[in-house]
Amino acid sequence: MPDDVAAARAAAEEESAFSHPPVEPDATASYGDHPDQVIDFYAPRGPAGPGGPAPVIVVLHGGAWRAPYDRRHTSPFAGFLARRGFAVANVEYRRGAVRTGGRDPVAGRWPETFDDVAAALDALPALARRHLPQADARRVVVTGHSAGGHLALWGAARHLLPADAAWHTDGPAPLRGVVALAPIADFAVADKLDVCGGAVRQLLGGDEAFAERQPCADPALLLPTGIATTLVQGRADIDVPQAVAEAYADAAAKAGEVVGLTLLEDVGHFPLIDPAADACAVVAEEIAQLAW
Repeated sequence: MPDDVAAARAAAEEESAFSHPPVEPDATASYGDHPDQVIDFYAPRGPAGPGGPAPVIVVLHGGAWRAPYDRRHTSPFAGFLARRGFAVANVEYRRGAVRTGGRDPVAGRWPETFDDVAAALDALPALARRHLPQADARRVVVTGHSAGGHLALWGAARHLLPADAAWHTDGPAPLRGVVALAPIADFAVADKLDVCGGAVRQLLGGDEAFAERQPCADPALLLPTGIATTLVQGRADIDVPQAVAEAYADAAAKAGEVVGLTLLEDVGHFPLIDPAADACAVVAEEIAQLAW
């Protein structure tokens, strides 16, 4: 497909995904003192699935870890999942701000972005029991889109971090699984492809810090997790190309772990979280396969 045609289609897909009005949550709770340390909760609105109380689906939004993109843009996706019978926790976290004297926001904040995702996942069981009493807080699937897909994979791999790492856990997270949507899942490949305008290097603090911090932040280096994992990827994605997801799946296989990789034809980056797109229904089915 010619570059201009691909770019036009990607722009139309993005416009569609961002055209939905935000869906207000049923409750919002803090997991820390910073204004961005909050989780929006959505009670299930659709019929329950086959296994009793609704599972809890944790949503980690994307946006290249940059401040202009917050959880509001995934609230229609959260509402869509709630209508499919899931309980949903839509997580906010600290992202990169604009540099002094600069115009463009930096990707992520080190270590705050990682601090927040770890703290949110640790606080989730108690918060979910309080704000989603009709759900089963023992049945949790984490999903995330793009940069949020990275954070979902990373959050499931904290037990593989060095023992002295701030985010290390003694054992695997009690998750039913992870469904990562067009994730920035392999930092070496994403960096080579300049995904999201060098976002990976910015997230880790720039060139000087990249090599030092990559082992604690790159999901492709934190394998095998022992947690059921599925990647959903559009073949026509020009924001986070298919090669990034494939590199993670290959790394998992070399580590002795089978990771599902669902590739969707004629689908770009944003339909995966667009309730108006057929790809979003595929995502819900992948989540259901692990959640129930």
